[in-house]
Amino acid sequence: MKAVVIGSGIGGIATSIRLALKGYEVSVLEKNSYPGGKLSSFEIGAYRFDAGPSLFTMPHYVNELFELAGEEASKFFSYEQVEAACHYWYPDGTQMTAWADRDKLIKEFSEKTSINESKLIAHLEHSEKLYDLTHKLFMESPLNKLKTYLNKEAFRALRSLGSLDLLKTMGEANHQRLKNPKMEQYFNRFATYNGSNPYQTPGVLNVIPHLEHGIGTFFPKGGMVSITNSLVALAERKGVKFEFDTEVNSIELEKNKVQGLKTNKAYFPADLIVSNADVYPSYKKLLKKPVPKKVLKSERSSSAIIFYWGINKEFKNLGLHNIFFSKDYPAEFEAIFKGKTLYEDPTVYVNISSKFEKRDAPEGAENWFVMVNAPANTGQDWDELISLTRKRTIAKLSALLGVNIEKHIEEEDYLDPRKIELKTSSFQGSLYGSSSNDRMSAFLRHQNESSDVEGLYFCGGSVHPGGGIPLCLLSAKITADVI
Repeated sequence: MKAVVIGSGIGGIATSIRLALKGYEVSVLEKNSYPGGKLSSFEIGAYRFDAGPSLFTMPHYVNELFELAGEEASKFFSYEQVEAACHYWYPDGTQMTAWADRDKLIKEFSEKTSINESKLIAHLEHSEKLYDLTHKLFMESPLNKLKTYLNKEAFRALRSLGSLDLLKTMGEANHQRLKNPKMEQYFNRFATYNGSNPYQTPGVLNVIPHLEHGIGTFFPKGGMVSITNSLVALAERKGVKFEFDTEVNSIELEKNKVQGLKTNKAYFPADLIVSNADVYPSYKKLLKKPVPKKVLKSERSSSAIIFYWGINKEFKNLGLHNIFFSKDYPAEFEAIFKGKTLYEDPTVYVNISSKFEKRDAPEGAENWFVMVNAPANTGQDWDELISLTRKRTIAKLSALLGVNIEKHIEEEDYLDPRKIELKTSSFQGSLYGSSSNDRMSAFLRHQNESSDVEGLYFCGGSVHPGGGIPLCLLSAKITADVI
């Protein structure tokens, strides 16, 4: 049987591998000249940059694909655990490091923020409990299938609904448990891992810190793009064919059953189709069908303005991941999700892969991936916002680091919501499809199987279970299992 996957994002690549291993003849159609979608890379002068995702957690989901194929993952893909998960700067000058070692982490946070150690330990244990209760049911299973709920793990999770903080926001839950402004801001930031507002998203998303603190943060050798490259190579070894520079124009149906796809190059017959494209353009552009009301009603996740800077100086006090917090977190998220603009003092994330991959920058220099959370594109004056955000970002980093950053930028490029939408077909340039900014939206994403078109399936960040590398890999697993 012929299976065609639309898009070679990480979810599409993983789905193609799983289908090939099930015996399907698989083709992946990609409009760009390269695979990976957001998980790709590029060079500016002597500097290499990963274009999008920069945080790597849950590496076992990548390893699983090699194991399913009967291959030893370490021969094709390697990574190391990061000792310092992230470095943090607060506006008052407080600096702290999130260590991988649990005891070291607790001591550091307690000393730097004066939080009671027992409160912090209890909070981390609560995050682990949330993970244990929810990951099998809500992250690894299709929520529209009865069999998902007919097992002991499902009964245990459903019996514990009262402890999942579904009726509280993340911000409320963190305030009640921590009562420490710096620690609340720290744990609230994990809402940004799926593009949501911590003051709206449900407290159950406090599961996310466990992925970083309980399981770990890692760095793949060769940079984040090596995840894409190693999985594309695995797919090709298993017979998957990639067609680049091939844009799908429509999904062809007969009596509401898929027949094939029309592209800018040729017609591709198909017994089944998996769309790794954002679910919104999948309906509007490819199916020529009305977008489901649930998709239309869902608030889009945040987007980003990203500056790629080649910095001709080394900063010994920076690590792989660095966060410079805003002075008023609620006001920042209010600006992004209500005002549809950027806050005057944005939180700034700086990723420097050359800390681990020396080839990514010349000797004595660093490659800075500088990201500021932004609203989805609804027609804002992005040229003005980019210029303003650049000035504010440079001023903030220069003040906190005590160095005039602008003097050290020798190479530069940027990405904004318009470009994200153009390159990846993510509706409005949102990074994670829908946000989780209400009580149940995290569990009510579009499902992985079409309810009205036979032979049509979906995977990737805009459908269940959500965005980010681990969840996109899980969406591939769910989709392939449903098929």
